[in-house]
Amino acid sequence: MSSQIINPPTLIKPSGFAHGVKAGELVYLGGQTAMDLNGNIVPGGIVEQFVQAFSNVLTTLEAAGGKPSDLVDVTIYLTDVETYQQHGREIGRLWRELAGTEYPAMAGIGVTRLWQPEALIEIQGVAYISEQE
Repeated sequence: MSSQIINPPTLIKPSGFAHGVKAGELVYLGGQTAMDLNGNIVPGGIVEQFVQAFSNVLTTLEAAGGKPSDLVDVTIYLTDVETYQQHGREIGRLWRELAGTEYPAMAGIGVTRLWQPEALIEIQGVAYISEQE
């Protein structure tokens, strides 16, 4: 089986990684922080960073031919789990606005830091895009 690198032009050009890789009906969505097209982490707190990071994941998924309901697994890495939990209702509402209510398997993992020191969140995922649809 061959694989296809997915690097949407609306995301920052990757160096040393791919935004996504499609292998058959699976799409592996590389970890996305709240980086904008200029390579900067968006200002604000966890809510603003969640929106940007998750939007980056969804942009890659769309470029691979998928949609949010194709997500089967999402992992969220957080430098401050308590702050994320405090904003959980708002983040949940934003998730539903961006991706609907078909939730994938998920994990939230607390970490000491991410690649960019100012990043509070990183999101990665796996999607299944059926060739039968």
